[in-house]
Amino acid sequence: MPTYLSPGVYVEEVAGGSRPIEGVGTSVAAFVGLAPSGPLNDPVLVSNWAQYVSTFGEFAEGLYLAHAVYGFFSNGGTAAYVVRVGGAPAGEGTRPASGRTAIAPGDPVELGTFKTSALARQDANGGQLTVEVADTAGEGPEDRFTLVVKEGDRVAESFDVSARKGARNYVVNLVRQRSKLIQVEENAPAGQLARPGNQSVQVPVPSRPAEVARGNGTVDAAEFLGDASDRTGFGGLEALDAVSVVAVPDLMAVYERGEIDLDGVKAVQLGMIAHCESMGDRMAILDPPPGLNAREIREWRQETAGYDSSQAALYYPWISVFDPATGQKQNVPPSGHMAGVWARNDTERGVHKAPANEVVRGAVDLELQITRGEQDLLNPQGINCIRAFPGRGIRIWGARTLASDPAWRYLNVRRYFDYLEESILAGTQWVVFEPNDDALWARIRRNISAFLVNEWRSGALFGARAEEAFYVKCDRDTNPPESVDAGRVVCQIGIAPVKPAEFVVFQLAQFTGGGAGELTE
Repeated sequence: MPTYLSPGVYVEEVAGGSRPIEGVGTSVAAFVGLAPSGPLNDPVLVSNWAQYVSTFGEFAEGLYLAHAVYGFFSNGGTAAYVVRVGGAPAGEGTRPASGRTAIAPGDPVELGTFKTSALARQDANGGQLTVEVADTAGEGPEDRFTLVVKEGDRVAESFDVSARKGARNYVVNLVRQRSKLIQVEENAPAGQLARPGNQSVQVPVPSRPAEVARGNGTVDAAEFLGDASDRTGFGGLEALDAVSVVAVPDLMAVYERGEIDLDGVKAVQLGMIAHCESMGDRMAILDPPPGLNAREIREWRQETAGYDSSQAALYYPWISVFDPATGQKQNVPPSGHMAGVWARNDTERGVHKAPANEVVRGAVDLELQITRGEQDLLNPQGINCIRAFPGRGIRIWGARTLASDPAWRYLNVRRYFDYLEESILAGTQWVVFEPNDDALWARIRRNISAFLVNEWRSGALFGARAEEAFYVKCDRDTNPPESVDAGRVVCQIGIAPVKPAEFVVFQLAQFTGGGAGELTE
């Protein structure tokens, strides 16, 4: 209490009796995979596709990380951490005779307030491009210039561009749309962008990312698993509390290259599951091996893998997308697109709603068309099928975890409990070191009950009345003297989550005479 020494009127600010609990985010994904450039084993937060490209590069033949991240954002994802594994650290290059460090293939080269880098090519072989900035052919605005790309002495590409953001021929957008050799990025805030001076720079060309990603050898399971103390692989994600979904799409790229076998695939996926279970608040989205039919994926799930975890989900089959690297349709693992659908579902409906019966944006076909009879065999095993429906597009048609425990069968139930646990944990930190008495217990009950009432009103809990949807007990029964003496506060919370209408049954009967008129509500 403050000390008052002289007469007068005093105004004090006091803490309110209620400390509201706010719901935590549930849609931040983490992708671990292979890329031609970017920091190695350092989680990088990206909030859109352009940020990913500027750090890790474009689509690449034989790799799936870019497709996964692109599918994540196109399906509604808003934020993701990307961990590059299996390659040489970005910026590692050779030293020329002068002793000055050379630019590594794929690294950006500065052009004033912009920077440029070469796109990967199969026939790179240590080659380089010459990028020139020159005046336009006629008089024009100060922001206009010509960007010329040369291979040796031959002019390969030429662009009449502008440095003004918002212009129709803005250099970053135009080059991204038309160039097959380079990309241009902003190197300054939008308000400071200016036309680069006339110059000529040498830009080394990286080889295909499948080669760059290997580094000096093959990628094994250990590089994905990493080490928590060294902050590598999955271990680098342990310090990121915001992550709620983990996917490793390039595990299948390494498998297709023959660098790991199915035992290695299983080892990495078991590591993913163990990571998510140890963190307690995140889910692993698993990709199946490619080319499996319905019988083979069932055998893989049951006999080979045998996973049993409520913190993991498996989707089948692979989806087909348009691949800008080859200009053709390509099959890719579904995990990135599924993470995006989860994020979209959480935003539009809430984490309590099952992320199913949702269109997969960007999917133009499926590796294999699943029949209803085949799904009858797969769904009970926790294999979430992706199916094509005439006139309704390609949709997720399953919402199960890989748990054998019926209590945790459904994805939305598992994820909703994770959401509640994290929200209550974050919103009750003020309780620590408070006087452990009846007043504290009452405040805890009020705060948690107020939070759960809002959840019930939003449709996340089952029950016609709030009393049917949840209970919160924190009193002398849960906190006997011996518990108080030990410095503990125990609060029991019970909730009735809503579960998805997985099987919708309409019972039709034939009536004769006036029987139909007897139907009532």
